[in-house]
Amino acid sequence: MLLEKTDLPSSLKKLSCPELEQLSKEIRQVIIETVSKNGGHLASNLGTVELSIAIHAIFDSPKDKVLWDVGHQCYTHKLLTGRRKDFSTLRQYGGISGYPSTEESPHDHFTTGHASTAISSAIGLAKARDLRNEDHKVIAVVGDGAFSGGVSLEAVNNSTNLKSNLIVVFNDNDMSISKNVGALSEYFTKVRMNPFYTGTKERVEKMVKRIPKFGVPLAHLAEKIKNRMKNFIIDFQTEIIVEELGFQYLGPIDGHNITLLMSALSFAKDIRRPILLHVLTKKGKGYKPAEENPTKFHGLSPFNIETGEPLSLSIDTTYSDVFGEAVESLAKSDGSIVAVTAAMVDGTGLDSFASSHPDKFFDVGIAEEHAIVYAAGLAKGGMTPVCAIYSTFLQRAYDEIFHDVCLQNLHVVFCLDRAGIVGDDGPTHNGVFDMAYLRHLPNMVLMAPKDENELRHMFFTAVKHNGPISIRYPRSKVVGVDTCEELKVLEIGRGEIVYKSKTGSKRVLLIAIGSMVYPSIEAAKKLEDQGLSATVINSRFVKPLDKGLIISEARKADQIVTVEEGCLQGGFGSAVLEILEDGCINIPVKRIGLPDKFIEAGKRDFILNKYGLSVDGIVQAVSDGIK
Repeated sequence: MLLEKTDLPSSLKKLSCPELEQLSKEIRQVIIETVSKNGGHLASNLGTVELSIAIHAIFDSPKDKVLWDVGHQCYTHKLLTGRRKDFSTLRQYGGISGYPSTEESPHDHFTTGHASTAISSAIGLAKARDLRNEDHKVIAVVGDGAFSGGVSLEAVNNSTNLKSNLIVVFNDNDMSISKNVGALSEYFTKVRMNPFYTGTKERVEKMVKRIPKFGVPLAHLAEKIKNRMKNFIIDFQTEIIVEELGFQYLGPIDGHNITLLMSALSFAKDIRRPILLHVLTKKGKGYKPAEENPTKFHGLSPFNIETGEPLSLSIDTTYSDVFGEAVESLAKSDGSIVAVTAAMVDGTGLDSFASSHPDKFFDVGIAEEHAIVYAAGLAKGGMTPVCAIYSTFLQRAYDEIFHDVCLQNLHVVFCLDRAGIVGDDGPTHNGVFDMAYLRHLPNMVLMAPKDENELRHMFFTAVKHNGPISIRYPRSKVVGVDTCEELKVLEIGRGEIVYKSKTGSKRVLLIAIGSMVYPSIEAAKKLEDQGLSATVINSRFVKPLDKGLIISEARKADQIVTVEEGCLQGGFGSAVLEILEDGCINIPVKRIGLPDKFIEAGKRDFILNKYGLSVDGIVQAVSDGIK
């Protein structure tokens, strides 16, 4: 097996083209086998096998710096750069990351998990190289979906400041996570599929077939003429656009032809200006189920290689499912509701709404900043925009939330999926900061449901509210309560007591938010068994807090404990401390949440338990503080 025997990546330069082709087959097999066991990003990585091999065969990593945007296309890169032995630990606690990681290897130059950043980073690295009179190469591998993000376009706009070599490999597979959308995607689709070329072919064929005797063979000649004309026009049209932006253009070329890729990269290596190499790849290449359904095989759980089906067919309802059903249901009676997302149609649960209300559903691509300003415009125009974006990705639109929504006090509903610990994707994807970065914005209301029924009420409340309002909910299955209850508008800022012990010596007040309410209730029951009197408040709101309820119950307590699935710095517990300070409450307070660090990859329950966000963890924290 070449992958096991060769000294990678340096030995790639010594392998013949047939050997490199064999290596690509071996790598595909390893990726498929590993992801089938661990889960992960499959289709995107299968599409970049030959491209990754060609890059490492031509360049000298880590001296030459290869950047991967988004990063979920870097599995082959990891296998080629000394991580074959540990590849079975992919996306596991204590194992290697599913994304580039500077802590993991000198071949990874940035730790990344969000799209559209590689070109900016690459320009910075190239400029630093020039200022230091160094001679290495900088290569950014950018998926076409990342070009829907404004940062990529800002970087391209700034590339004219660089007069030396920089290689941007434009990996064009017509996909991000969901199907690509937007003008740029449409343009590159036209480059591949422009009907002008088809029309040219038909007209030329009809004309040639009228010529006696030579009609049939000349029709074949017309096909060749048409193809050459098409290639010429594609190259000319695209080259003009790209070169106006400061890049020399090369392509499009077959991204699965190693020989052609190596030739193109060798050429690009010697160009003394920024160059864009346009490479056409197929997501899921080499594994039929992934080729046929690249969206399903973008990010997935362990699966059966033979069938492509998940090993465990989960029938559990998730919070995303409940949210999606709530949006679709309310939209039937409220014509003002529209939905906006950023390349996350299926993940946010909006796929059904998108099908039933195509005129009111907007996927703006990987462009969170635009999504929020666009929603602000919709709100100003009288609609009720529902922005469903993962917590970690909404961070990218902080200024737009402040400047374009909250400052105008516009009615935009923010639905933050994947709030809290997301699991195997690790630090770039854990949504632990949203309570801290949203609660300090004036006019913003921030809610978190304890269960699926409360999520329904909160969404109904959010739609009926007049102003910026947000709901955060976790990446997990729902609690399992009855959802037949009639929808009701919750009083803004009103919490509730969900458990109160009848007896006990020491009195403990647990103030919990969202996913931590039920663990707090179970902890209260265990504390009661230990002779303590425990009261649990379901805060419901991070902002505004129920000041009256919290201060009233705090005055009866010997100890106060806040519990949140979010960062402690500036988060929910900090908000409670502010309320207690305002009420002149001088009682010991313990905050349970996530520490001041980027939380590592691992199964959600394992990570929550590690940081004390479990029933036993809460009990232990109370016991330690009450002594």
